Amino acid sequence: MKALQRCKIFSSYFYAQRRNLSSVADATLQKAAEEEEFDSVWKCKDTNILPFLHRTVQECAKERAAMNGKCVHSQIIKLGYEADTLTTNMLINMYSKCGLVDYARKMFDEMPHRTLVSWNTLMGSYIQKKDGEEVFHLFVQMQREGTQFSGFTVSGVLCACAAKFAVFESKQLHAFALKVSLESNVFVSTALLDVYAKCGLMNDAFRVFDSMPERNDVTWSSMVAGYVQNELYEEAIMFFHRLQKSRVEHNQFTLSSIISACAALAALLEGNEVHAIVRKTGFGANLYVASSLVDLYARCGCIDEAYIVFSNAEVKNAVIWNSMISGFARNARPLEAMKLFEKMQLAGFYPTEVTYVSVLSACGHMGLVDKGRIYFDKMKKEHNLSPNVYHYSCMVDILGRKGLVEEATDLIENMPFAATPSMWGSVLASCRVHGNVEVAEIAAKHLFELEPNNAGNHVLLSNIYASKRRWGDVASTRKLLKDSEAKKERGKSWIQIKDKVHTFMVGERNHPSIIEVYSRLDELLVGMEKLGYKGKTEHDLHDVEESRKHELLRHHSEKLAFTFGLTCLPSNAPIRIMKNLRICGDCHSFMKFASKVTGREIIVRDVNRFHHFANGSCSCGEFW
Repeated sequence: MKALQRCKIFSSYFYAQRRNLSSVADATLQKAAEEEEFDSVWKCKDTNILPFLHRTVQECAKERAAMNGKCVHSQIIKLGYEADTLTTNMLINMYSKCGLVDYARKMFDEMPHRTLVSWNTLMGSYIQKKDGEEVFHLFVQMQREGTQFSGFTVSGVLCACAAKFAVFESKQLHAFALKVSLESNVFVSTALLDVYAKCGLMNDAFRVFDSMPERNDVTWSSMVAGYVQNELYEEAIMFFHRLQKSRVEHNQFTLSSIISACAALAALLEGNEVHAIVRKTGFGANLYVASSLVDLYARCGCIDEAYIVFSNAEVKNAVIWNSMISGFARNARPLEAMKLFEKMQLAGFYPTEVTYVSVLSACGHMGLVDKGRIYFDKMKKEHNLSPNVYHYSCMVDILGRKGLVEEATDLIENMPFAATPSMWGSVLASCRVHGNVEVAEIAAKHLFELEPNNAGNHVLLSNIYASKRRWGDVASTRKLLKDSEAKKERGKSWIQIKDKVHTFMVGERNHPSIIEVYSRLDELLVGMEKLGYKGKTEHDLHDVEESRKHELLRHHSEKLAFTFGLTCLPSNAPIRIMKNLRICGDCHSFMKFASKVTGREIIVRDVNRFHHFANGSCSCGEFW
């Protein structure tokens, strides 16, 4: 604090000097105490002035005080210390920290003698500015001048490569590091694997990691983050287990990354284990870790647990607010999402584009067209946010779910963006629910052009024709599908029991417990039929006999996954099922009856949202 106070005193004095350079005696300070302290410093021997100036420059760099730093610089020039290499390096660092890279470069260019620190400091400033081209030019110039370099220099240039995703330059630097025997340097190796990971070359990143004689927590963290960034979530979890065996200390970046991997896989068991590590290591207060935990529990359907983590976060930022609002919207809790949206603003946080995607999604899950329109207009009027393609997609979904498919089509055709496949897919799905064949044909035509290899669009149009008993159109649509190269994604459901994931498909025959599953399912259906359950054959759109339709519906993948969970999980444990497609109407009805007959909580995550079944009802309120 004293050094900073002296910096302010010095700065005040220097500012006075710029206005009146006649003599030191003419400068006046406002407070007598400050004047006495300044005089005591100024009257010291010349040998003590330079260290004091150095401390002052360092304080200016630390506080990002650019104006004060310039004042100190002017006094350094006046006192004749501008040629001192150490002083100039400190000034370059100060200007870099203050974001004045041009000033730093001018000082660097005018230096009569440069040291390694001079080069590294200036390169660091360009790296912070994300000016990779200039970093490369400096490194080449440095080599041409024969300046000695260090591992820190090479790792800095590699960081610039990572920011630019410069694969070719990275491999050149890798070869250079091998040539000058720097490949074993922990900083160079960590920077190398980081740049390979960011460029999507995880095999190369792992080879660098595996050859390292020395590793630190940053090295391990970079590898875990690399796997997550490249959507290699299972590999990330396996690598994290290896990290635990190595007894390396966890840091907040590693924990945040691995929690994100668990969230992407909806791997609740592994997520709970990592949460236990978070509690043990004391990183629960870290905002990145807390936000990742909120997202994990929300993606696993544990929305109450997500809210507990959110509520216990002592400090909140926009990211954790957005994670919680998104979690409520995804888990069929739209009213809570909207309330939290208002609380976020009362807490002093401005909604972002991500926030509005969540609240618009919540409106879509409840069919709140008017509310959705209000939020959509509010973005621009109140928060000066321009709706992007995701917001338009949400509005299309809101209108389509409510049956306003013509208005949804008009919105797509008049928006300032090219339509995405998901938009027309949403319209086509809404036409299936509301039976609008004309708009369905328009949407399907666009989808056939945008996604020629997606057989699901052909099947959905065929199903719309089938619901209207237009079997001729069904036949022609299926012939078109057969003649094309499009492939239909097969529906599957999976459930995690302990540390193993069990996957089922319709009519499954390969699972080792499938005979027991079918037997238990038959028993369950008998009890459900006594309560009034009947298979909704209108959801099977094959042109076959009614009895055959019942048989096809009976063994849908989510029913098999549920029955398997019923046989394996404790009676008080909820049954969590994941599905790669949208849950059909018959399976939705099945889960409601099953929750009542068995007294179990059933959570199904399909491609769109979570469905929480309990005591014969679903959280979606029959609107999905």
